[in-house]
Amino acid sequence: MSRLVAFAAIQGGYNIVSKVEGKYKKALQTYDAATKVGFPNTAYYLPVIYSLLGIKVETLEDIKQPLDFARKLLPPHVKGQNHLPYLGPLLDAGMAALFAFEIEEALRYLEDPDFYLHSEEIDEEAGKIWLGAADDTVFRKRGVEFVDGSAPGFAAMVGAAPDPETAKMIVEEYQRRSLYIFCAANQNGTTIIEQLLEAGVQVGWNTRIVPFGPDISSAIFALGFANRAAMAFGGVQPGDYKRMLLYNKNRIFAFVNALGDVNAEWAAAAAGCVNWGFPTLADTDIPEILPTGICTYEHVVANVPHNEMVQRSVEVRGLKTTVSTIDIPCAFGPAYEGERVRGGDLYCQMGGGKTQATELVKMAEMKEIEDGKVNLVGKDLSEIKEGENLPLGIYVQIAGRKMQVDFEPILERQIHHLINYIQGVMHIGQRDIAWIRVSKAAVEKGFSLKHIGVVLHAKFHQDFGSILDKVEVTLYTDKKDVDALTKRARQEYKTRDERVENMTDEAVEIYYSCTLCQSFAPTHVCTVSPERTGLCGAYNWMDCKASYEINPTGPNQPIEKGECLDPVLGQWKGVNEFVKQASRGAISGYNFYSVVKEPMTTCGCCECIAALLPQCNGVMTVHRDYTGETPCGMKFTTLAGVMGGGQSSPGFVGHSKFNITQRKFIKGDGGLLRLVWMPKSLKEEIKERLIKRGEELGVPNLIDMIADETVGTTEEEILPFLQEKGHPALSMDPIISE
Repeated sequence: MSRLVAFAAIQGGYNIVSKVEGKYKKALQTYDAATKVGFPNTAYYLPVIYSLLGIKVETLEDIKQPLDFARKLLPPHVKGQNHLPYLGPLLDAGMAALFAFEIEEALRYLEDPDFYLHSEEIDEEAGKIWLGAADDTVFRKRGVEFVDGSAPGFAAMVGAAPDPETAKMIVEEYQRRSLYIFCAANQNGTTIIEQLLEAGVQVGWNTRIVPFGPDISSAIFALGFANRAAMAFGGVQPGDYKRMLLYNKNRIFAFVNALGDVNAEWAAAAAGCVNWGFPTLADTDIPEILPTGICTYEHVVANVPHNEMVQRSVEVRGLKTTVSTIDIPCAFGPAYEGERVRGGDLYCQMGGGKTQATELVKMAEMKEIEDGKVNLVGKDLSEIKEGENLPLGIYVQIAGRKMQVDFEPILERQIHHLINYIQGVMHIGQRDIAWIRVSKAAVEKGFSLKHIGVVLHAKFHQDFGSILDKVEVTLYTDKKDVDALTKRARQEYKTRDERVENMTDEAVEIYYSCTLCQSFAPTHVCTVSPERTGLCGAYNWMDCKASYEINPTGPNQPIEKGECLDPVLGQWKGVNEFVKQASRGAISGYNFYSVVKEPMTTCGCCECIAALLPQCNGVMTVHRDYTGETPCGMKFTTLAGVMGGGQSSPGFVGHSKFNITQRKFIKGDGGLLRLVWMPKSLKEEIKERLIKRGEELGVPNLIDMIADETVGTTEEEILPFLQEKGHPALSMDPIISE
C-alpha cells in the first residue's frame, strides 16, 4: 500500500478534526451550551455518531464527547520512510474525519438554518439547490426502497465532471440501473449538481439525484442515510458499530465516485467510507488500494475513464443491477418515476382537468386479443402542435388461464408507475382522473403514444407473467372514444368499490396478513380485513386476496379468523394464533378496533398514527406529510420512531387514511366520534368521506367539530374549541376506564 495514501488520509483526518474543533469553540462562545443541535425533523440525532457510538447529541454541550472521541481516534502521523502496510490507521483517521464532518454539518444547521432547503425538490429560481440531511418523512419513504430491492444501491458522487455532458452521461447511466445518486462537494467551485442543472437534468429525491451539499462535509448525509436504514429497517441497535458496519457492507450497496483532484480531506473521507465497505473510484491518478480486505473487492481504484465509470463501479462494489431493455426511444426505469415535466419543458398533456384521461384494465378471452398488439385510435403526438392538449383513453385487455376479474384493479394500479418510468413522461392520478404530461425532449427522441402500450405489454409480462398470457393495449385520443371508455370505466369502478365498501368483517371467514415490512420491523404483522385496510394504505382486503392468488408464497397469506373473542374490540382466536407464530412469539395477539387496549402492531410505513388525548376524552390522528407539532406532544416522526418498530403500544396505533372513515375505526373506543384533532390538510383530503360518515353517525357537522393546527397543537389549546362546538367525545364515557 502506498505511503502517499496513508500520509494523505491521516493528514486529512487531522486537518478536519482541528478545523471542526475551532468551529465548535467559536460556537460555544456564541451560543449557550444547552442550545439544541441536530438535523431537522429526524429522530436519529446525529445518525452516524448515534448509530456507531450510541451517543445522543441533542445540545451543543453534547458535541464535546464525540469530538473528543474523534481526536483520540487519530493515529500517529506517517514519518520518514516508515509507513504501515495495513489499513487500520487509515480507517481510524477516516472515521475521525467523518465524525467531525457530522458535527460540522450540525453546527451549520445551527448557525445558518436556511442554508439547506427542507424539501424533496430544489427551488432553482430561488437559488436553493442543496437539500441537506433527509428528514424522516423522506427517509421513511425512500429508505424502504433499499430493503425491498427497488433501489439496488447508491452512488455517492463528490466533485464535478470535466463538463455538463459528461456529468449527465454518468448520472443517467446510474438512473437506468435504478441507483440513487447522492451528490456532495465541489471541484474548484463547481459541483456536479450545477453541471446537471446546466445540462437540463432534473435533480431532487424524486429523480433519485440528491443534492446533499456543496462541501465534502455534506457527504456525511449519505452515510447517515445508510446507517438510519440499518437502524430503522435492519433492527441494528445504536452503538452496535460492528453489526452496523457489516450490515452496510452486506446490505447497502454503495460506492464513491471522486471526480476531480483528490485532496487530503477527500482522501480522509474515502478512507472513512472503507469502514462501511464502500469503495472509491476516481477519474484521476491517485494512489490505489487494490488488495481486498474490508471492501468486497478493491478499496480505491484510480484512472477510471468516464465512459467506464458506471460499469467499473458496480463491478468493484459487487453490485448486481439490471438495465430495462424495452424498445422505446426514451430511457426507462424507476429512477424516472419522480421526474417532473414543467411548463417550459411541456410538449403535450392529457387529462389533469384540461381534457379527459381514463385508464381501464379488463380481462378478456384468450381468442379475443392478440398479444403485443398496440392500437392507436386517433391522433398521435407527431400529428399535433406543441402545446396542444389531447384526451386519452388507455384500455388494456388481459387474457390468461390464471387471470381473474379480481386482479384487474391490481394491474390497473401499475399503469401509474410504469408510465412514470419513461424518461420525459409524467403521470399523476389513476382511474378517470389521470394526468399525463409529455416533454419536448421525449418527443424529439421520437416518443409516440404507442410506446405507452409497448411499455405496458412488456412490463405486465415481466411482472405478472404467472397469471397472464396475452396483453393487448388500445389508446384512444378522439373525444367521443375517450368519453365512451370513461362512461364504461366509471361503471366498472363503481362495481369494484361497492364490492369492498359493502363488505363487513363479519361477512368473511378469511382475513389476510401482510408481512412485507418485517424486514425492518421484525415483530410487525398487519392483518387486513374488509373494514381494516392495511395501515400503509396500499392494500385492502380484495388487494390482498388477489395478491395471494398471484403469489401464494408472498407476504399476503390467508388467516382463518376463527372464534370471535371480542366483537367490540375486534379480536379473533385464529388471528391471534397467526400473529404469535408470524411475530416469532413476540406478540400474542391484538385488537383490530382499539387504540387503547392491545392495539394492532405498527411499522414505520403507516400513513397515519392515532394517539390518545386523555384531557379531551378523545383521540387525535396525524399523517406522515404533516411535520408540525401535535396535541399528544410528539410529531409524526417521533411517534413513528417510538412505536413504529412492530410493537403493540396502548394509546397509539398506526392506520391508513381510508381507515378513518371505515365503520369499524376504533369502534372499541367509541368510534369516529372520538376523533377530536387532525391536521387540516388530512381533513381536506378525506372531506367528502368524513362528511358522509358523520351523517351516518347522526352528527352531520362532525367535520367542523374536529380541531386542527389552526385551533391549536396542545390539549389545553383545543379543549375550549371542542367545548364550544359541543364535540360528542366530551359527553362520552371516559376513554380510559378506571
